[in-house]
Amino acid sequence: MQNHRSGLIWLAILVLLVLNGCGYNRMVSLEENVTASWAQVENVYQRRMDLIPNLVETVKAYAEHEQDTFAAVTEARSQAGGVMNIDEDLLNNPEAFARFQQTQNSLGSALQRLLVVTENYPELKANQNFLALQDQLEGTENRIAVERMRFNEAVQNYNTLIRRFPQVLVARMAGFEAKPYFESASGAETAPKVEF
Repeated sequence: MQNHRSGLIWLAILVLLVLNGCGYNRMVSLEENVTASWAQVENVYQRRMDLIPNLVETVKAYAEHEQDTFAAVTEARSQAGGVMNIDEDLLNNPEAFARFQQTQNSLGSALQRLLVVTENYPELKANQNFLALQDQLEGTENRIAVERMRFNEAVQNYNTLIRRFPQVLVARMAGFEAKPYFESASGAETAPKVEF
């Protein structure tokens, strides 16, 4: 009985060494990095969501007859708000991830339309509140791009590790699965022309 127990202890130690040598702990670290990067993406998307009501109200004061544009922005924000309260499962569900990305792209497009409308209102373009909100929104869009890039880098590091041999064997046994990347929205290769 003592010999059997001793053998099991040595087997457990051997399994731990093999798992550690095959990158299990590294997989855990990289998966946590993906999750942390994702939290930053959500953070900057939430910042954009928080800026939108102030931007819309400021523009409304000058462009009252642009109701269709305001409705489109409000609807896009509402839809995006419905997917902001998500959990980590989004990173493990490519279809849900694609829906999230599409919703955020729609919100970005609606904001672009709102900013194009402002071209018709020179008084609005001179309004300090609008200029400050516009600057904040521009900074937020830049932050979104940076955080999405960092997220994609974290996903690349993680996905690369779990596909390498012998780590792929440990990844399959332990349930590590590839994470989706952010991709450009269709038509993103052509930059919109917006002048202020």
